[in-house]
Amino acid sequence: MKTKVAIIASNGGLFDAYKVFNIATAAAATDAEVAIFFTFEGLNLIHKQAFQQLPMPAGKEHYAEGFRSANVPAIPELAEMAQEMGVKMIACQMTMDVMHIPKEQLIDGIDVGGAVTFLDFSKDANTTLTF
Repeated sequence: MKTKVAIIASNGGLFDAYKVFNIATAAAATDAEVAIFFTFEGLNLIHKQAFQQLPMPAGKEHYAEGFRSANVPAIPELAEMAQEMGVKMIACQMTMDVMHIPKEQLIDGIDVGGAVTFLDFSKDANTTLTF
């Protein structure tokens, strides 16, 4: 049976995005089945405009140069890599409704579903993480 990794992305900052996509792509690279449920501010991580300029935590701006010098891919590139590796991305329908975010504002290839959709995937996950 294939290993399953379930990730909840509920925060929308730059460091949150790196955590989510780093774990997701690492798990996918080990041939795990991976799904990410994006809810509340986590929707920023897959929003066509927002993920281009996610906020750096206050006082951590000096890391920007570190990301550049270490050749760490930008979040849009990491999101694309995750999709290419088969990571399933689910946007929370309720959050989209509350925040008035139409699916067209999210990157292509995103599934939209409720908590039950994610719970169905995660019920037999080997690992469940929240960021």
